[in-house]
Amino acid sequence: ISAWWNFGSLLGVCLILQILTGLFLAMHYTSDTATAFSSVTHICR
Repeated sequence: ISAWWNFGSLLGVCLILQILTGLFLAMHYTSDTATAFSSVTHICR
């Protein structure tokens, strides 16, 4: 039971991290091709 509990908590942490980073990237999303690269450089800074 301990190994499955450890595996499940690790999966939960990965899921929460992926949801948070997805929301962060979705807030900075631009569909315009002219401003897309400047948006990526703004996120990386």
